[in-house]
Amino acid sequence: MLFLPAAALCCLCSALVAMAAQLIQDDLTLTRRVDGDVSFSCRGTEQCNSDWVYWYQKKDTETFTRILRIERNSGNIYDEYNHPQKEDFSAVYNQSVCVLKIQRVKLLHSATYYCSCWKSGYYMFGSGTKLFVTDEQVVKPVVSVYPAASRAHLEGRSSLLCVASAMFPPLVRFSWKRRRQDQVEQLPAEGEQLELTESGCTATILSLDRDALDTYKYRCTVQHEGGTVEGQTEQAAVQTTSRSITTTSSAPPTSIVTQPEAAAVQTTSRSITTTSSAPPTSIVTQPEAAAGETTNISNTTSSKLPKSIVAQRQAVSFQSQCRVKLLCVLYTVLIVKSLVYCCGLSLLRIL
Repeated sequence: MLFLPAAALCCLCSALVAMAAQLIQDDLTLTRRVDGDVSFSCRGTEQCNSDWVYWYQKKDTETFTRILRIERNSGNIYDEYNHPQKEDFSAVYNQSVCVLKIQRVKLLHSATYYCSCWKSGYYMFGSGTKLFVTDEQVVKPVVSVYPAASRAHLEGRSSLLCVASAMFPPLVRFSWKRRRQDQVEQLPAEGEQLELTESGCTATILSLDRDALDTYKYRCTVQHEGGTVEGQTEQAAVQTTSRSITTTSSAPPTSIVTQPEAAAVQTTSRSITTTSSAPPTSIVTQPEAAAGETTNISNTTSSKLPKSIVAQRQAVSFQSQCRVKLLCVLYTVLIVKSLVYCCGLSLLRIL
């Protein structure tokens, strides 16, 4: 009877390891023109217990549709699933790599394609590759790294915000690295990370201990169809206090307050000061004789600014939205973790 809780924990660990395993689809997106050709690769099929590898098509407004299956040993293809475009697809299997091919791409092929196989009582899937059928050119993302301010700073925690914007296709994959002296370490993807997508931008928030920020330098890497892009700002330790936050980034601020006779800007204990080398959207001047006069230059120059500056301004606005969502998600995660912990204790007591 005493061995039952231990057996239950072993089964739970085995289930978690099985859930972590998946097939590998290296391409997050592929962009093709009409009448072009495209190939979707799938690795890791040596993990499969069955002889079959399946390919599925998933359109945005539809459910998964099975296209075909291929036998790993012989390479024979079976397409008995009555897919509407089954004649457009072919597949090959070679050395644990399964490839789905389309010889002539059509607009109706726009979808996400998944490979799958049977493994010990469940179907194991790849992460999926989305096909965009368009004449639009692939554009690399603009990547920026910011310290994300939240109430977690008061509890010995800090957060870093990595924003990717102005890219096409709009899908990206984030990863984090940290460096101390000459040692570089890749952070696991299953760590405390949160991804948000809104207004043409995609962001990830990395939650860390404040001590870790004092020890390591962090760098955000963004994988995109156009290539891998690293954050332009390597974020070092973020100095914060309980009531004031000072940040430095390459993104443009929303406003700059200048006082010609003062050497420094006086702020209250609850203010946030942002310093940047990029052009501001508006300038507020306070000279001796005309304090409080505002000169707004954003409306007259916005049409002449480069696209990179406009994208950075959108990223700043998106950053403030992410801060609010971060608070909500962090508290939600804490509540879910507490519920899972209570359920686990109850299960152990029952067993």
